[in-house]
Amino acid sequence: MERLEFRVEPIDKFFERGRKIAALADAGKPIPPSRIVAFEDAEDLLSLLTPKRISLLKSVKETPSSITELAKRLNRDRSAVTRDVHLLEKFEVLQVSTRPLPGHGRQKWVESVGQEIELTARF
Repeated sequence: MERLEFRVEPIDKFFERGRKIAALADAGKPIPPSRIVAFEDAEDLLSLLTPKRISLLKSVKETPSSITELAKRLNRDRSAVTRDVHLLEKFEVLQVSTRPLPGHGRQKWVESVGQEIELTARF
């Protein structure tokens, strides 16, 4: 697993970071394993990282599990957890796979993409 960072940064810093990564790739050098979800302003970041979604991220990071188990553990409605999981999957911070259940059926299994989660905001 890799490091996962949520950050607020100006668009020019975003492109500067991209140019540095491209230069490493062009030089045949390894690219450090990390995943950064960047936002131009703090309001956008905070609209994604609500307190309930942060709890969800922490819970999945500690113990990957099914959506049903996450809902029970977080004392939340399963449909609300499902919506949050799908949104965080869209931002590629959670990974969802389908696993067979013993005997019959299938379940959605949720894992964190990052072993370490960091939140950075500079103004």
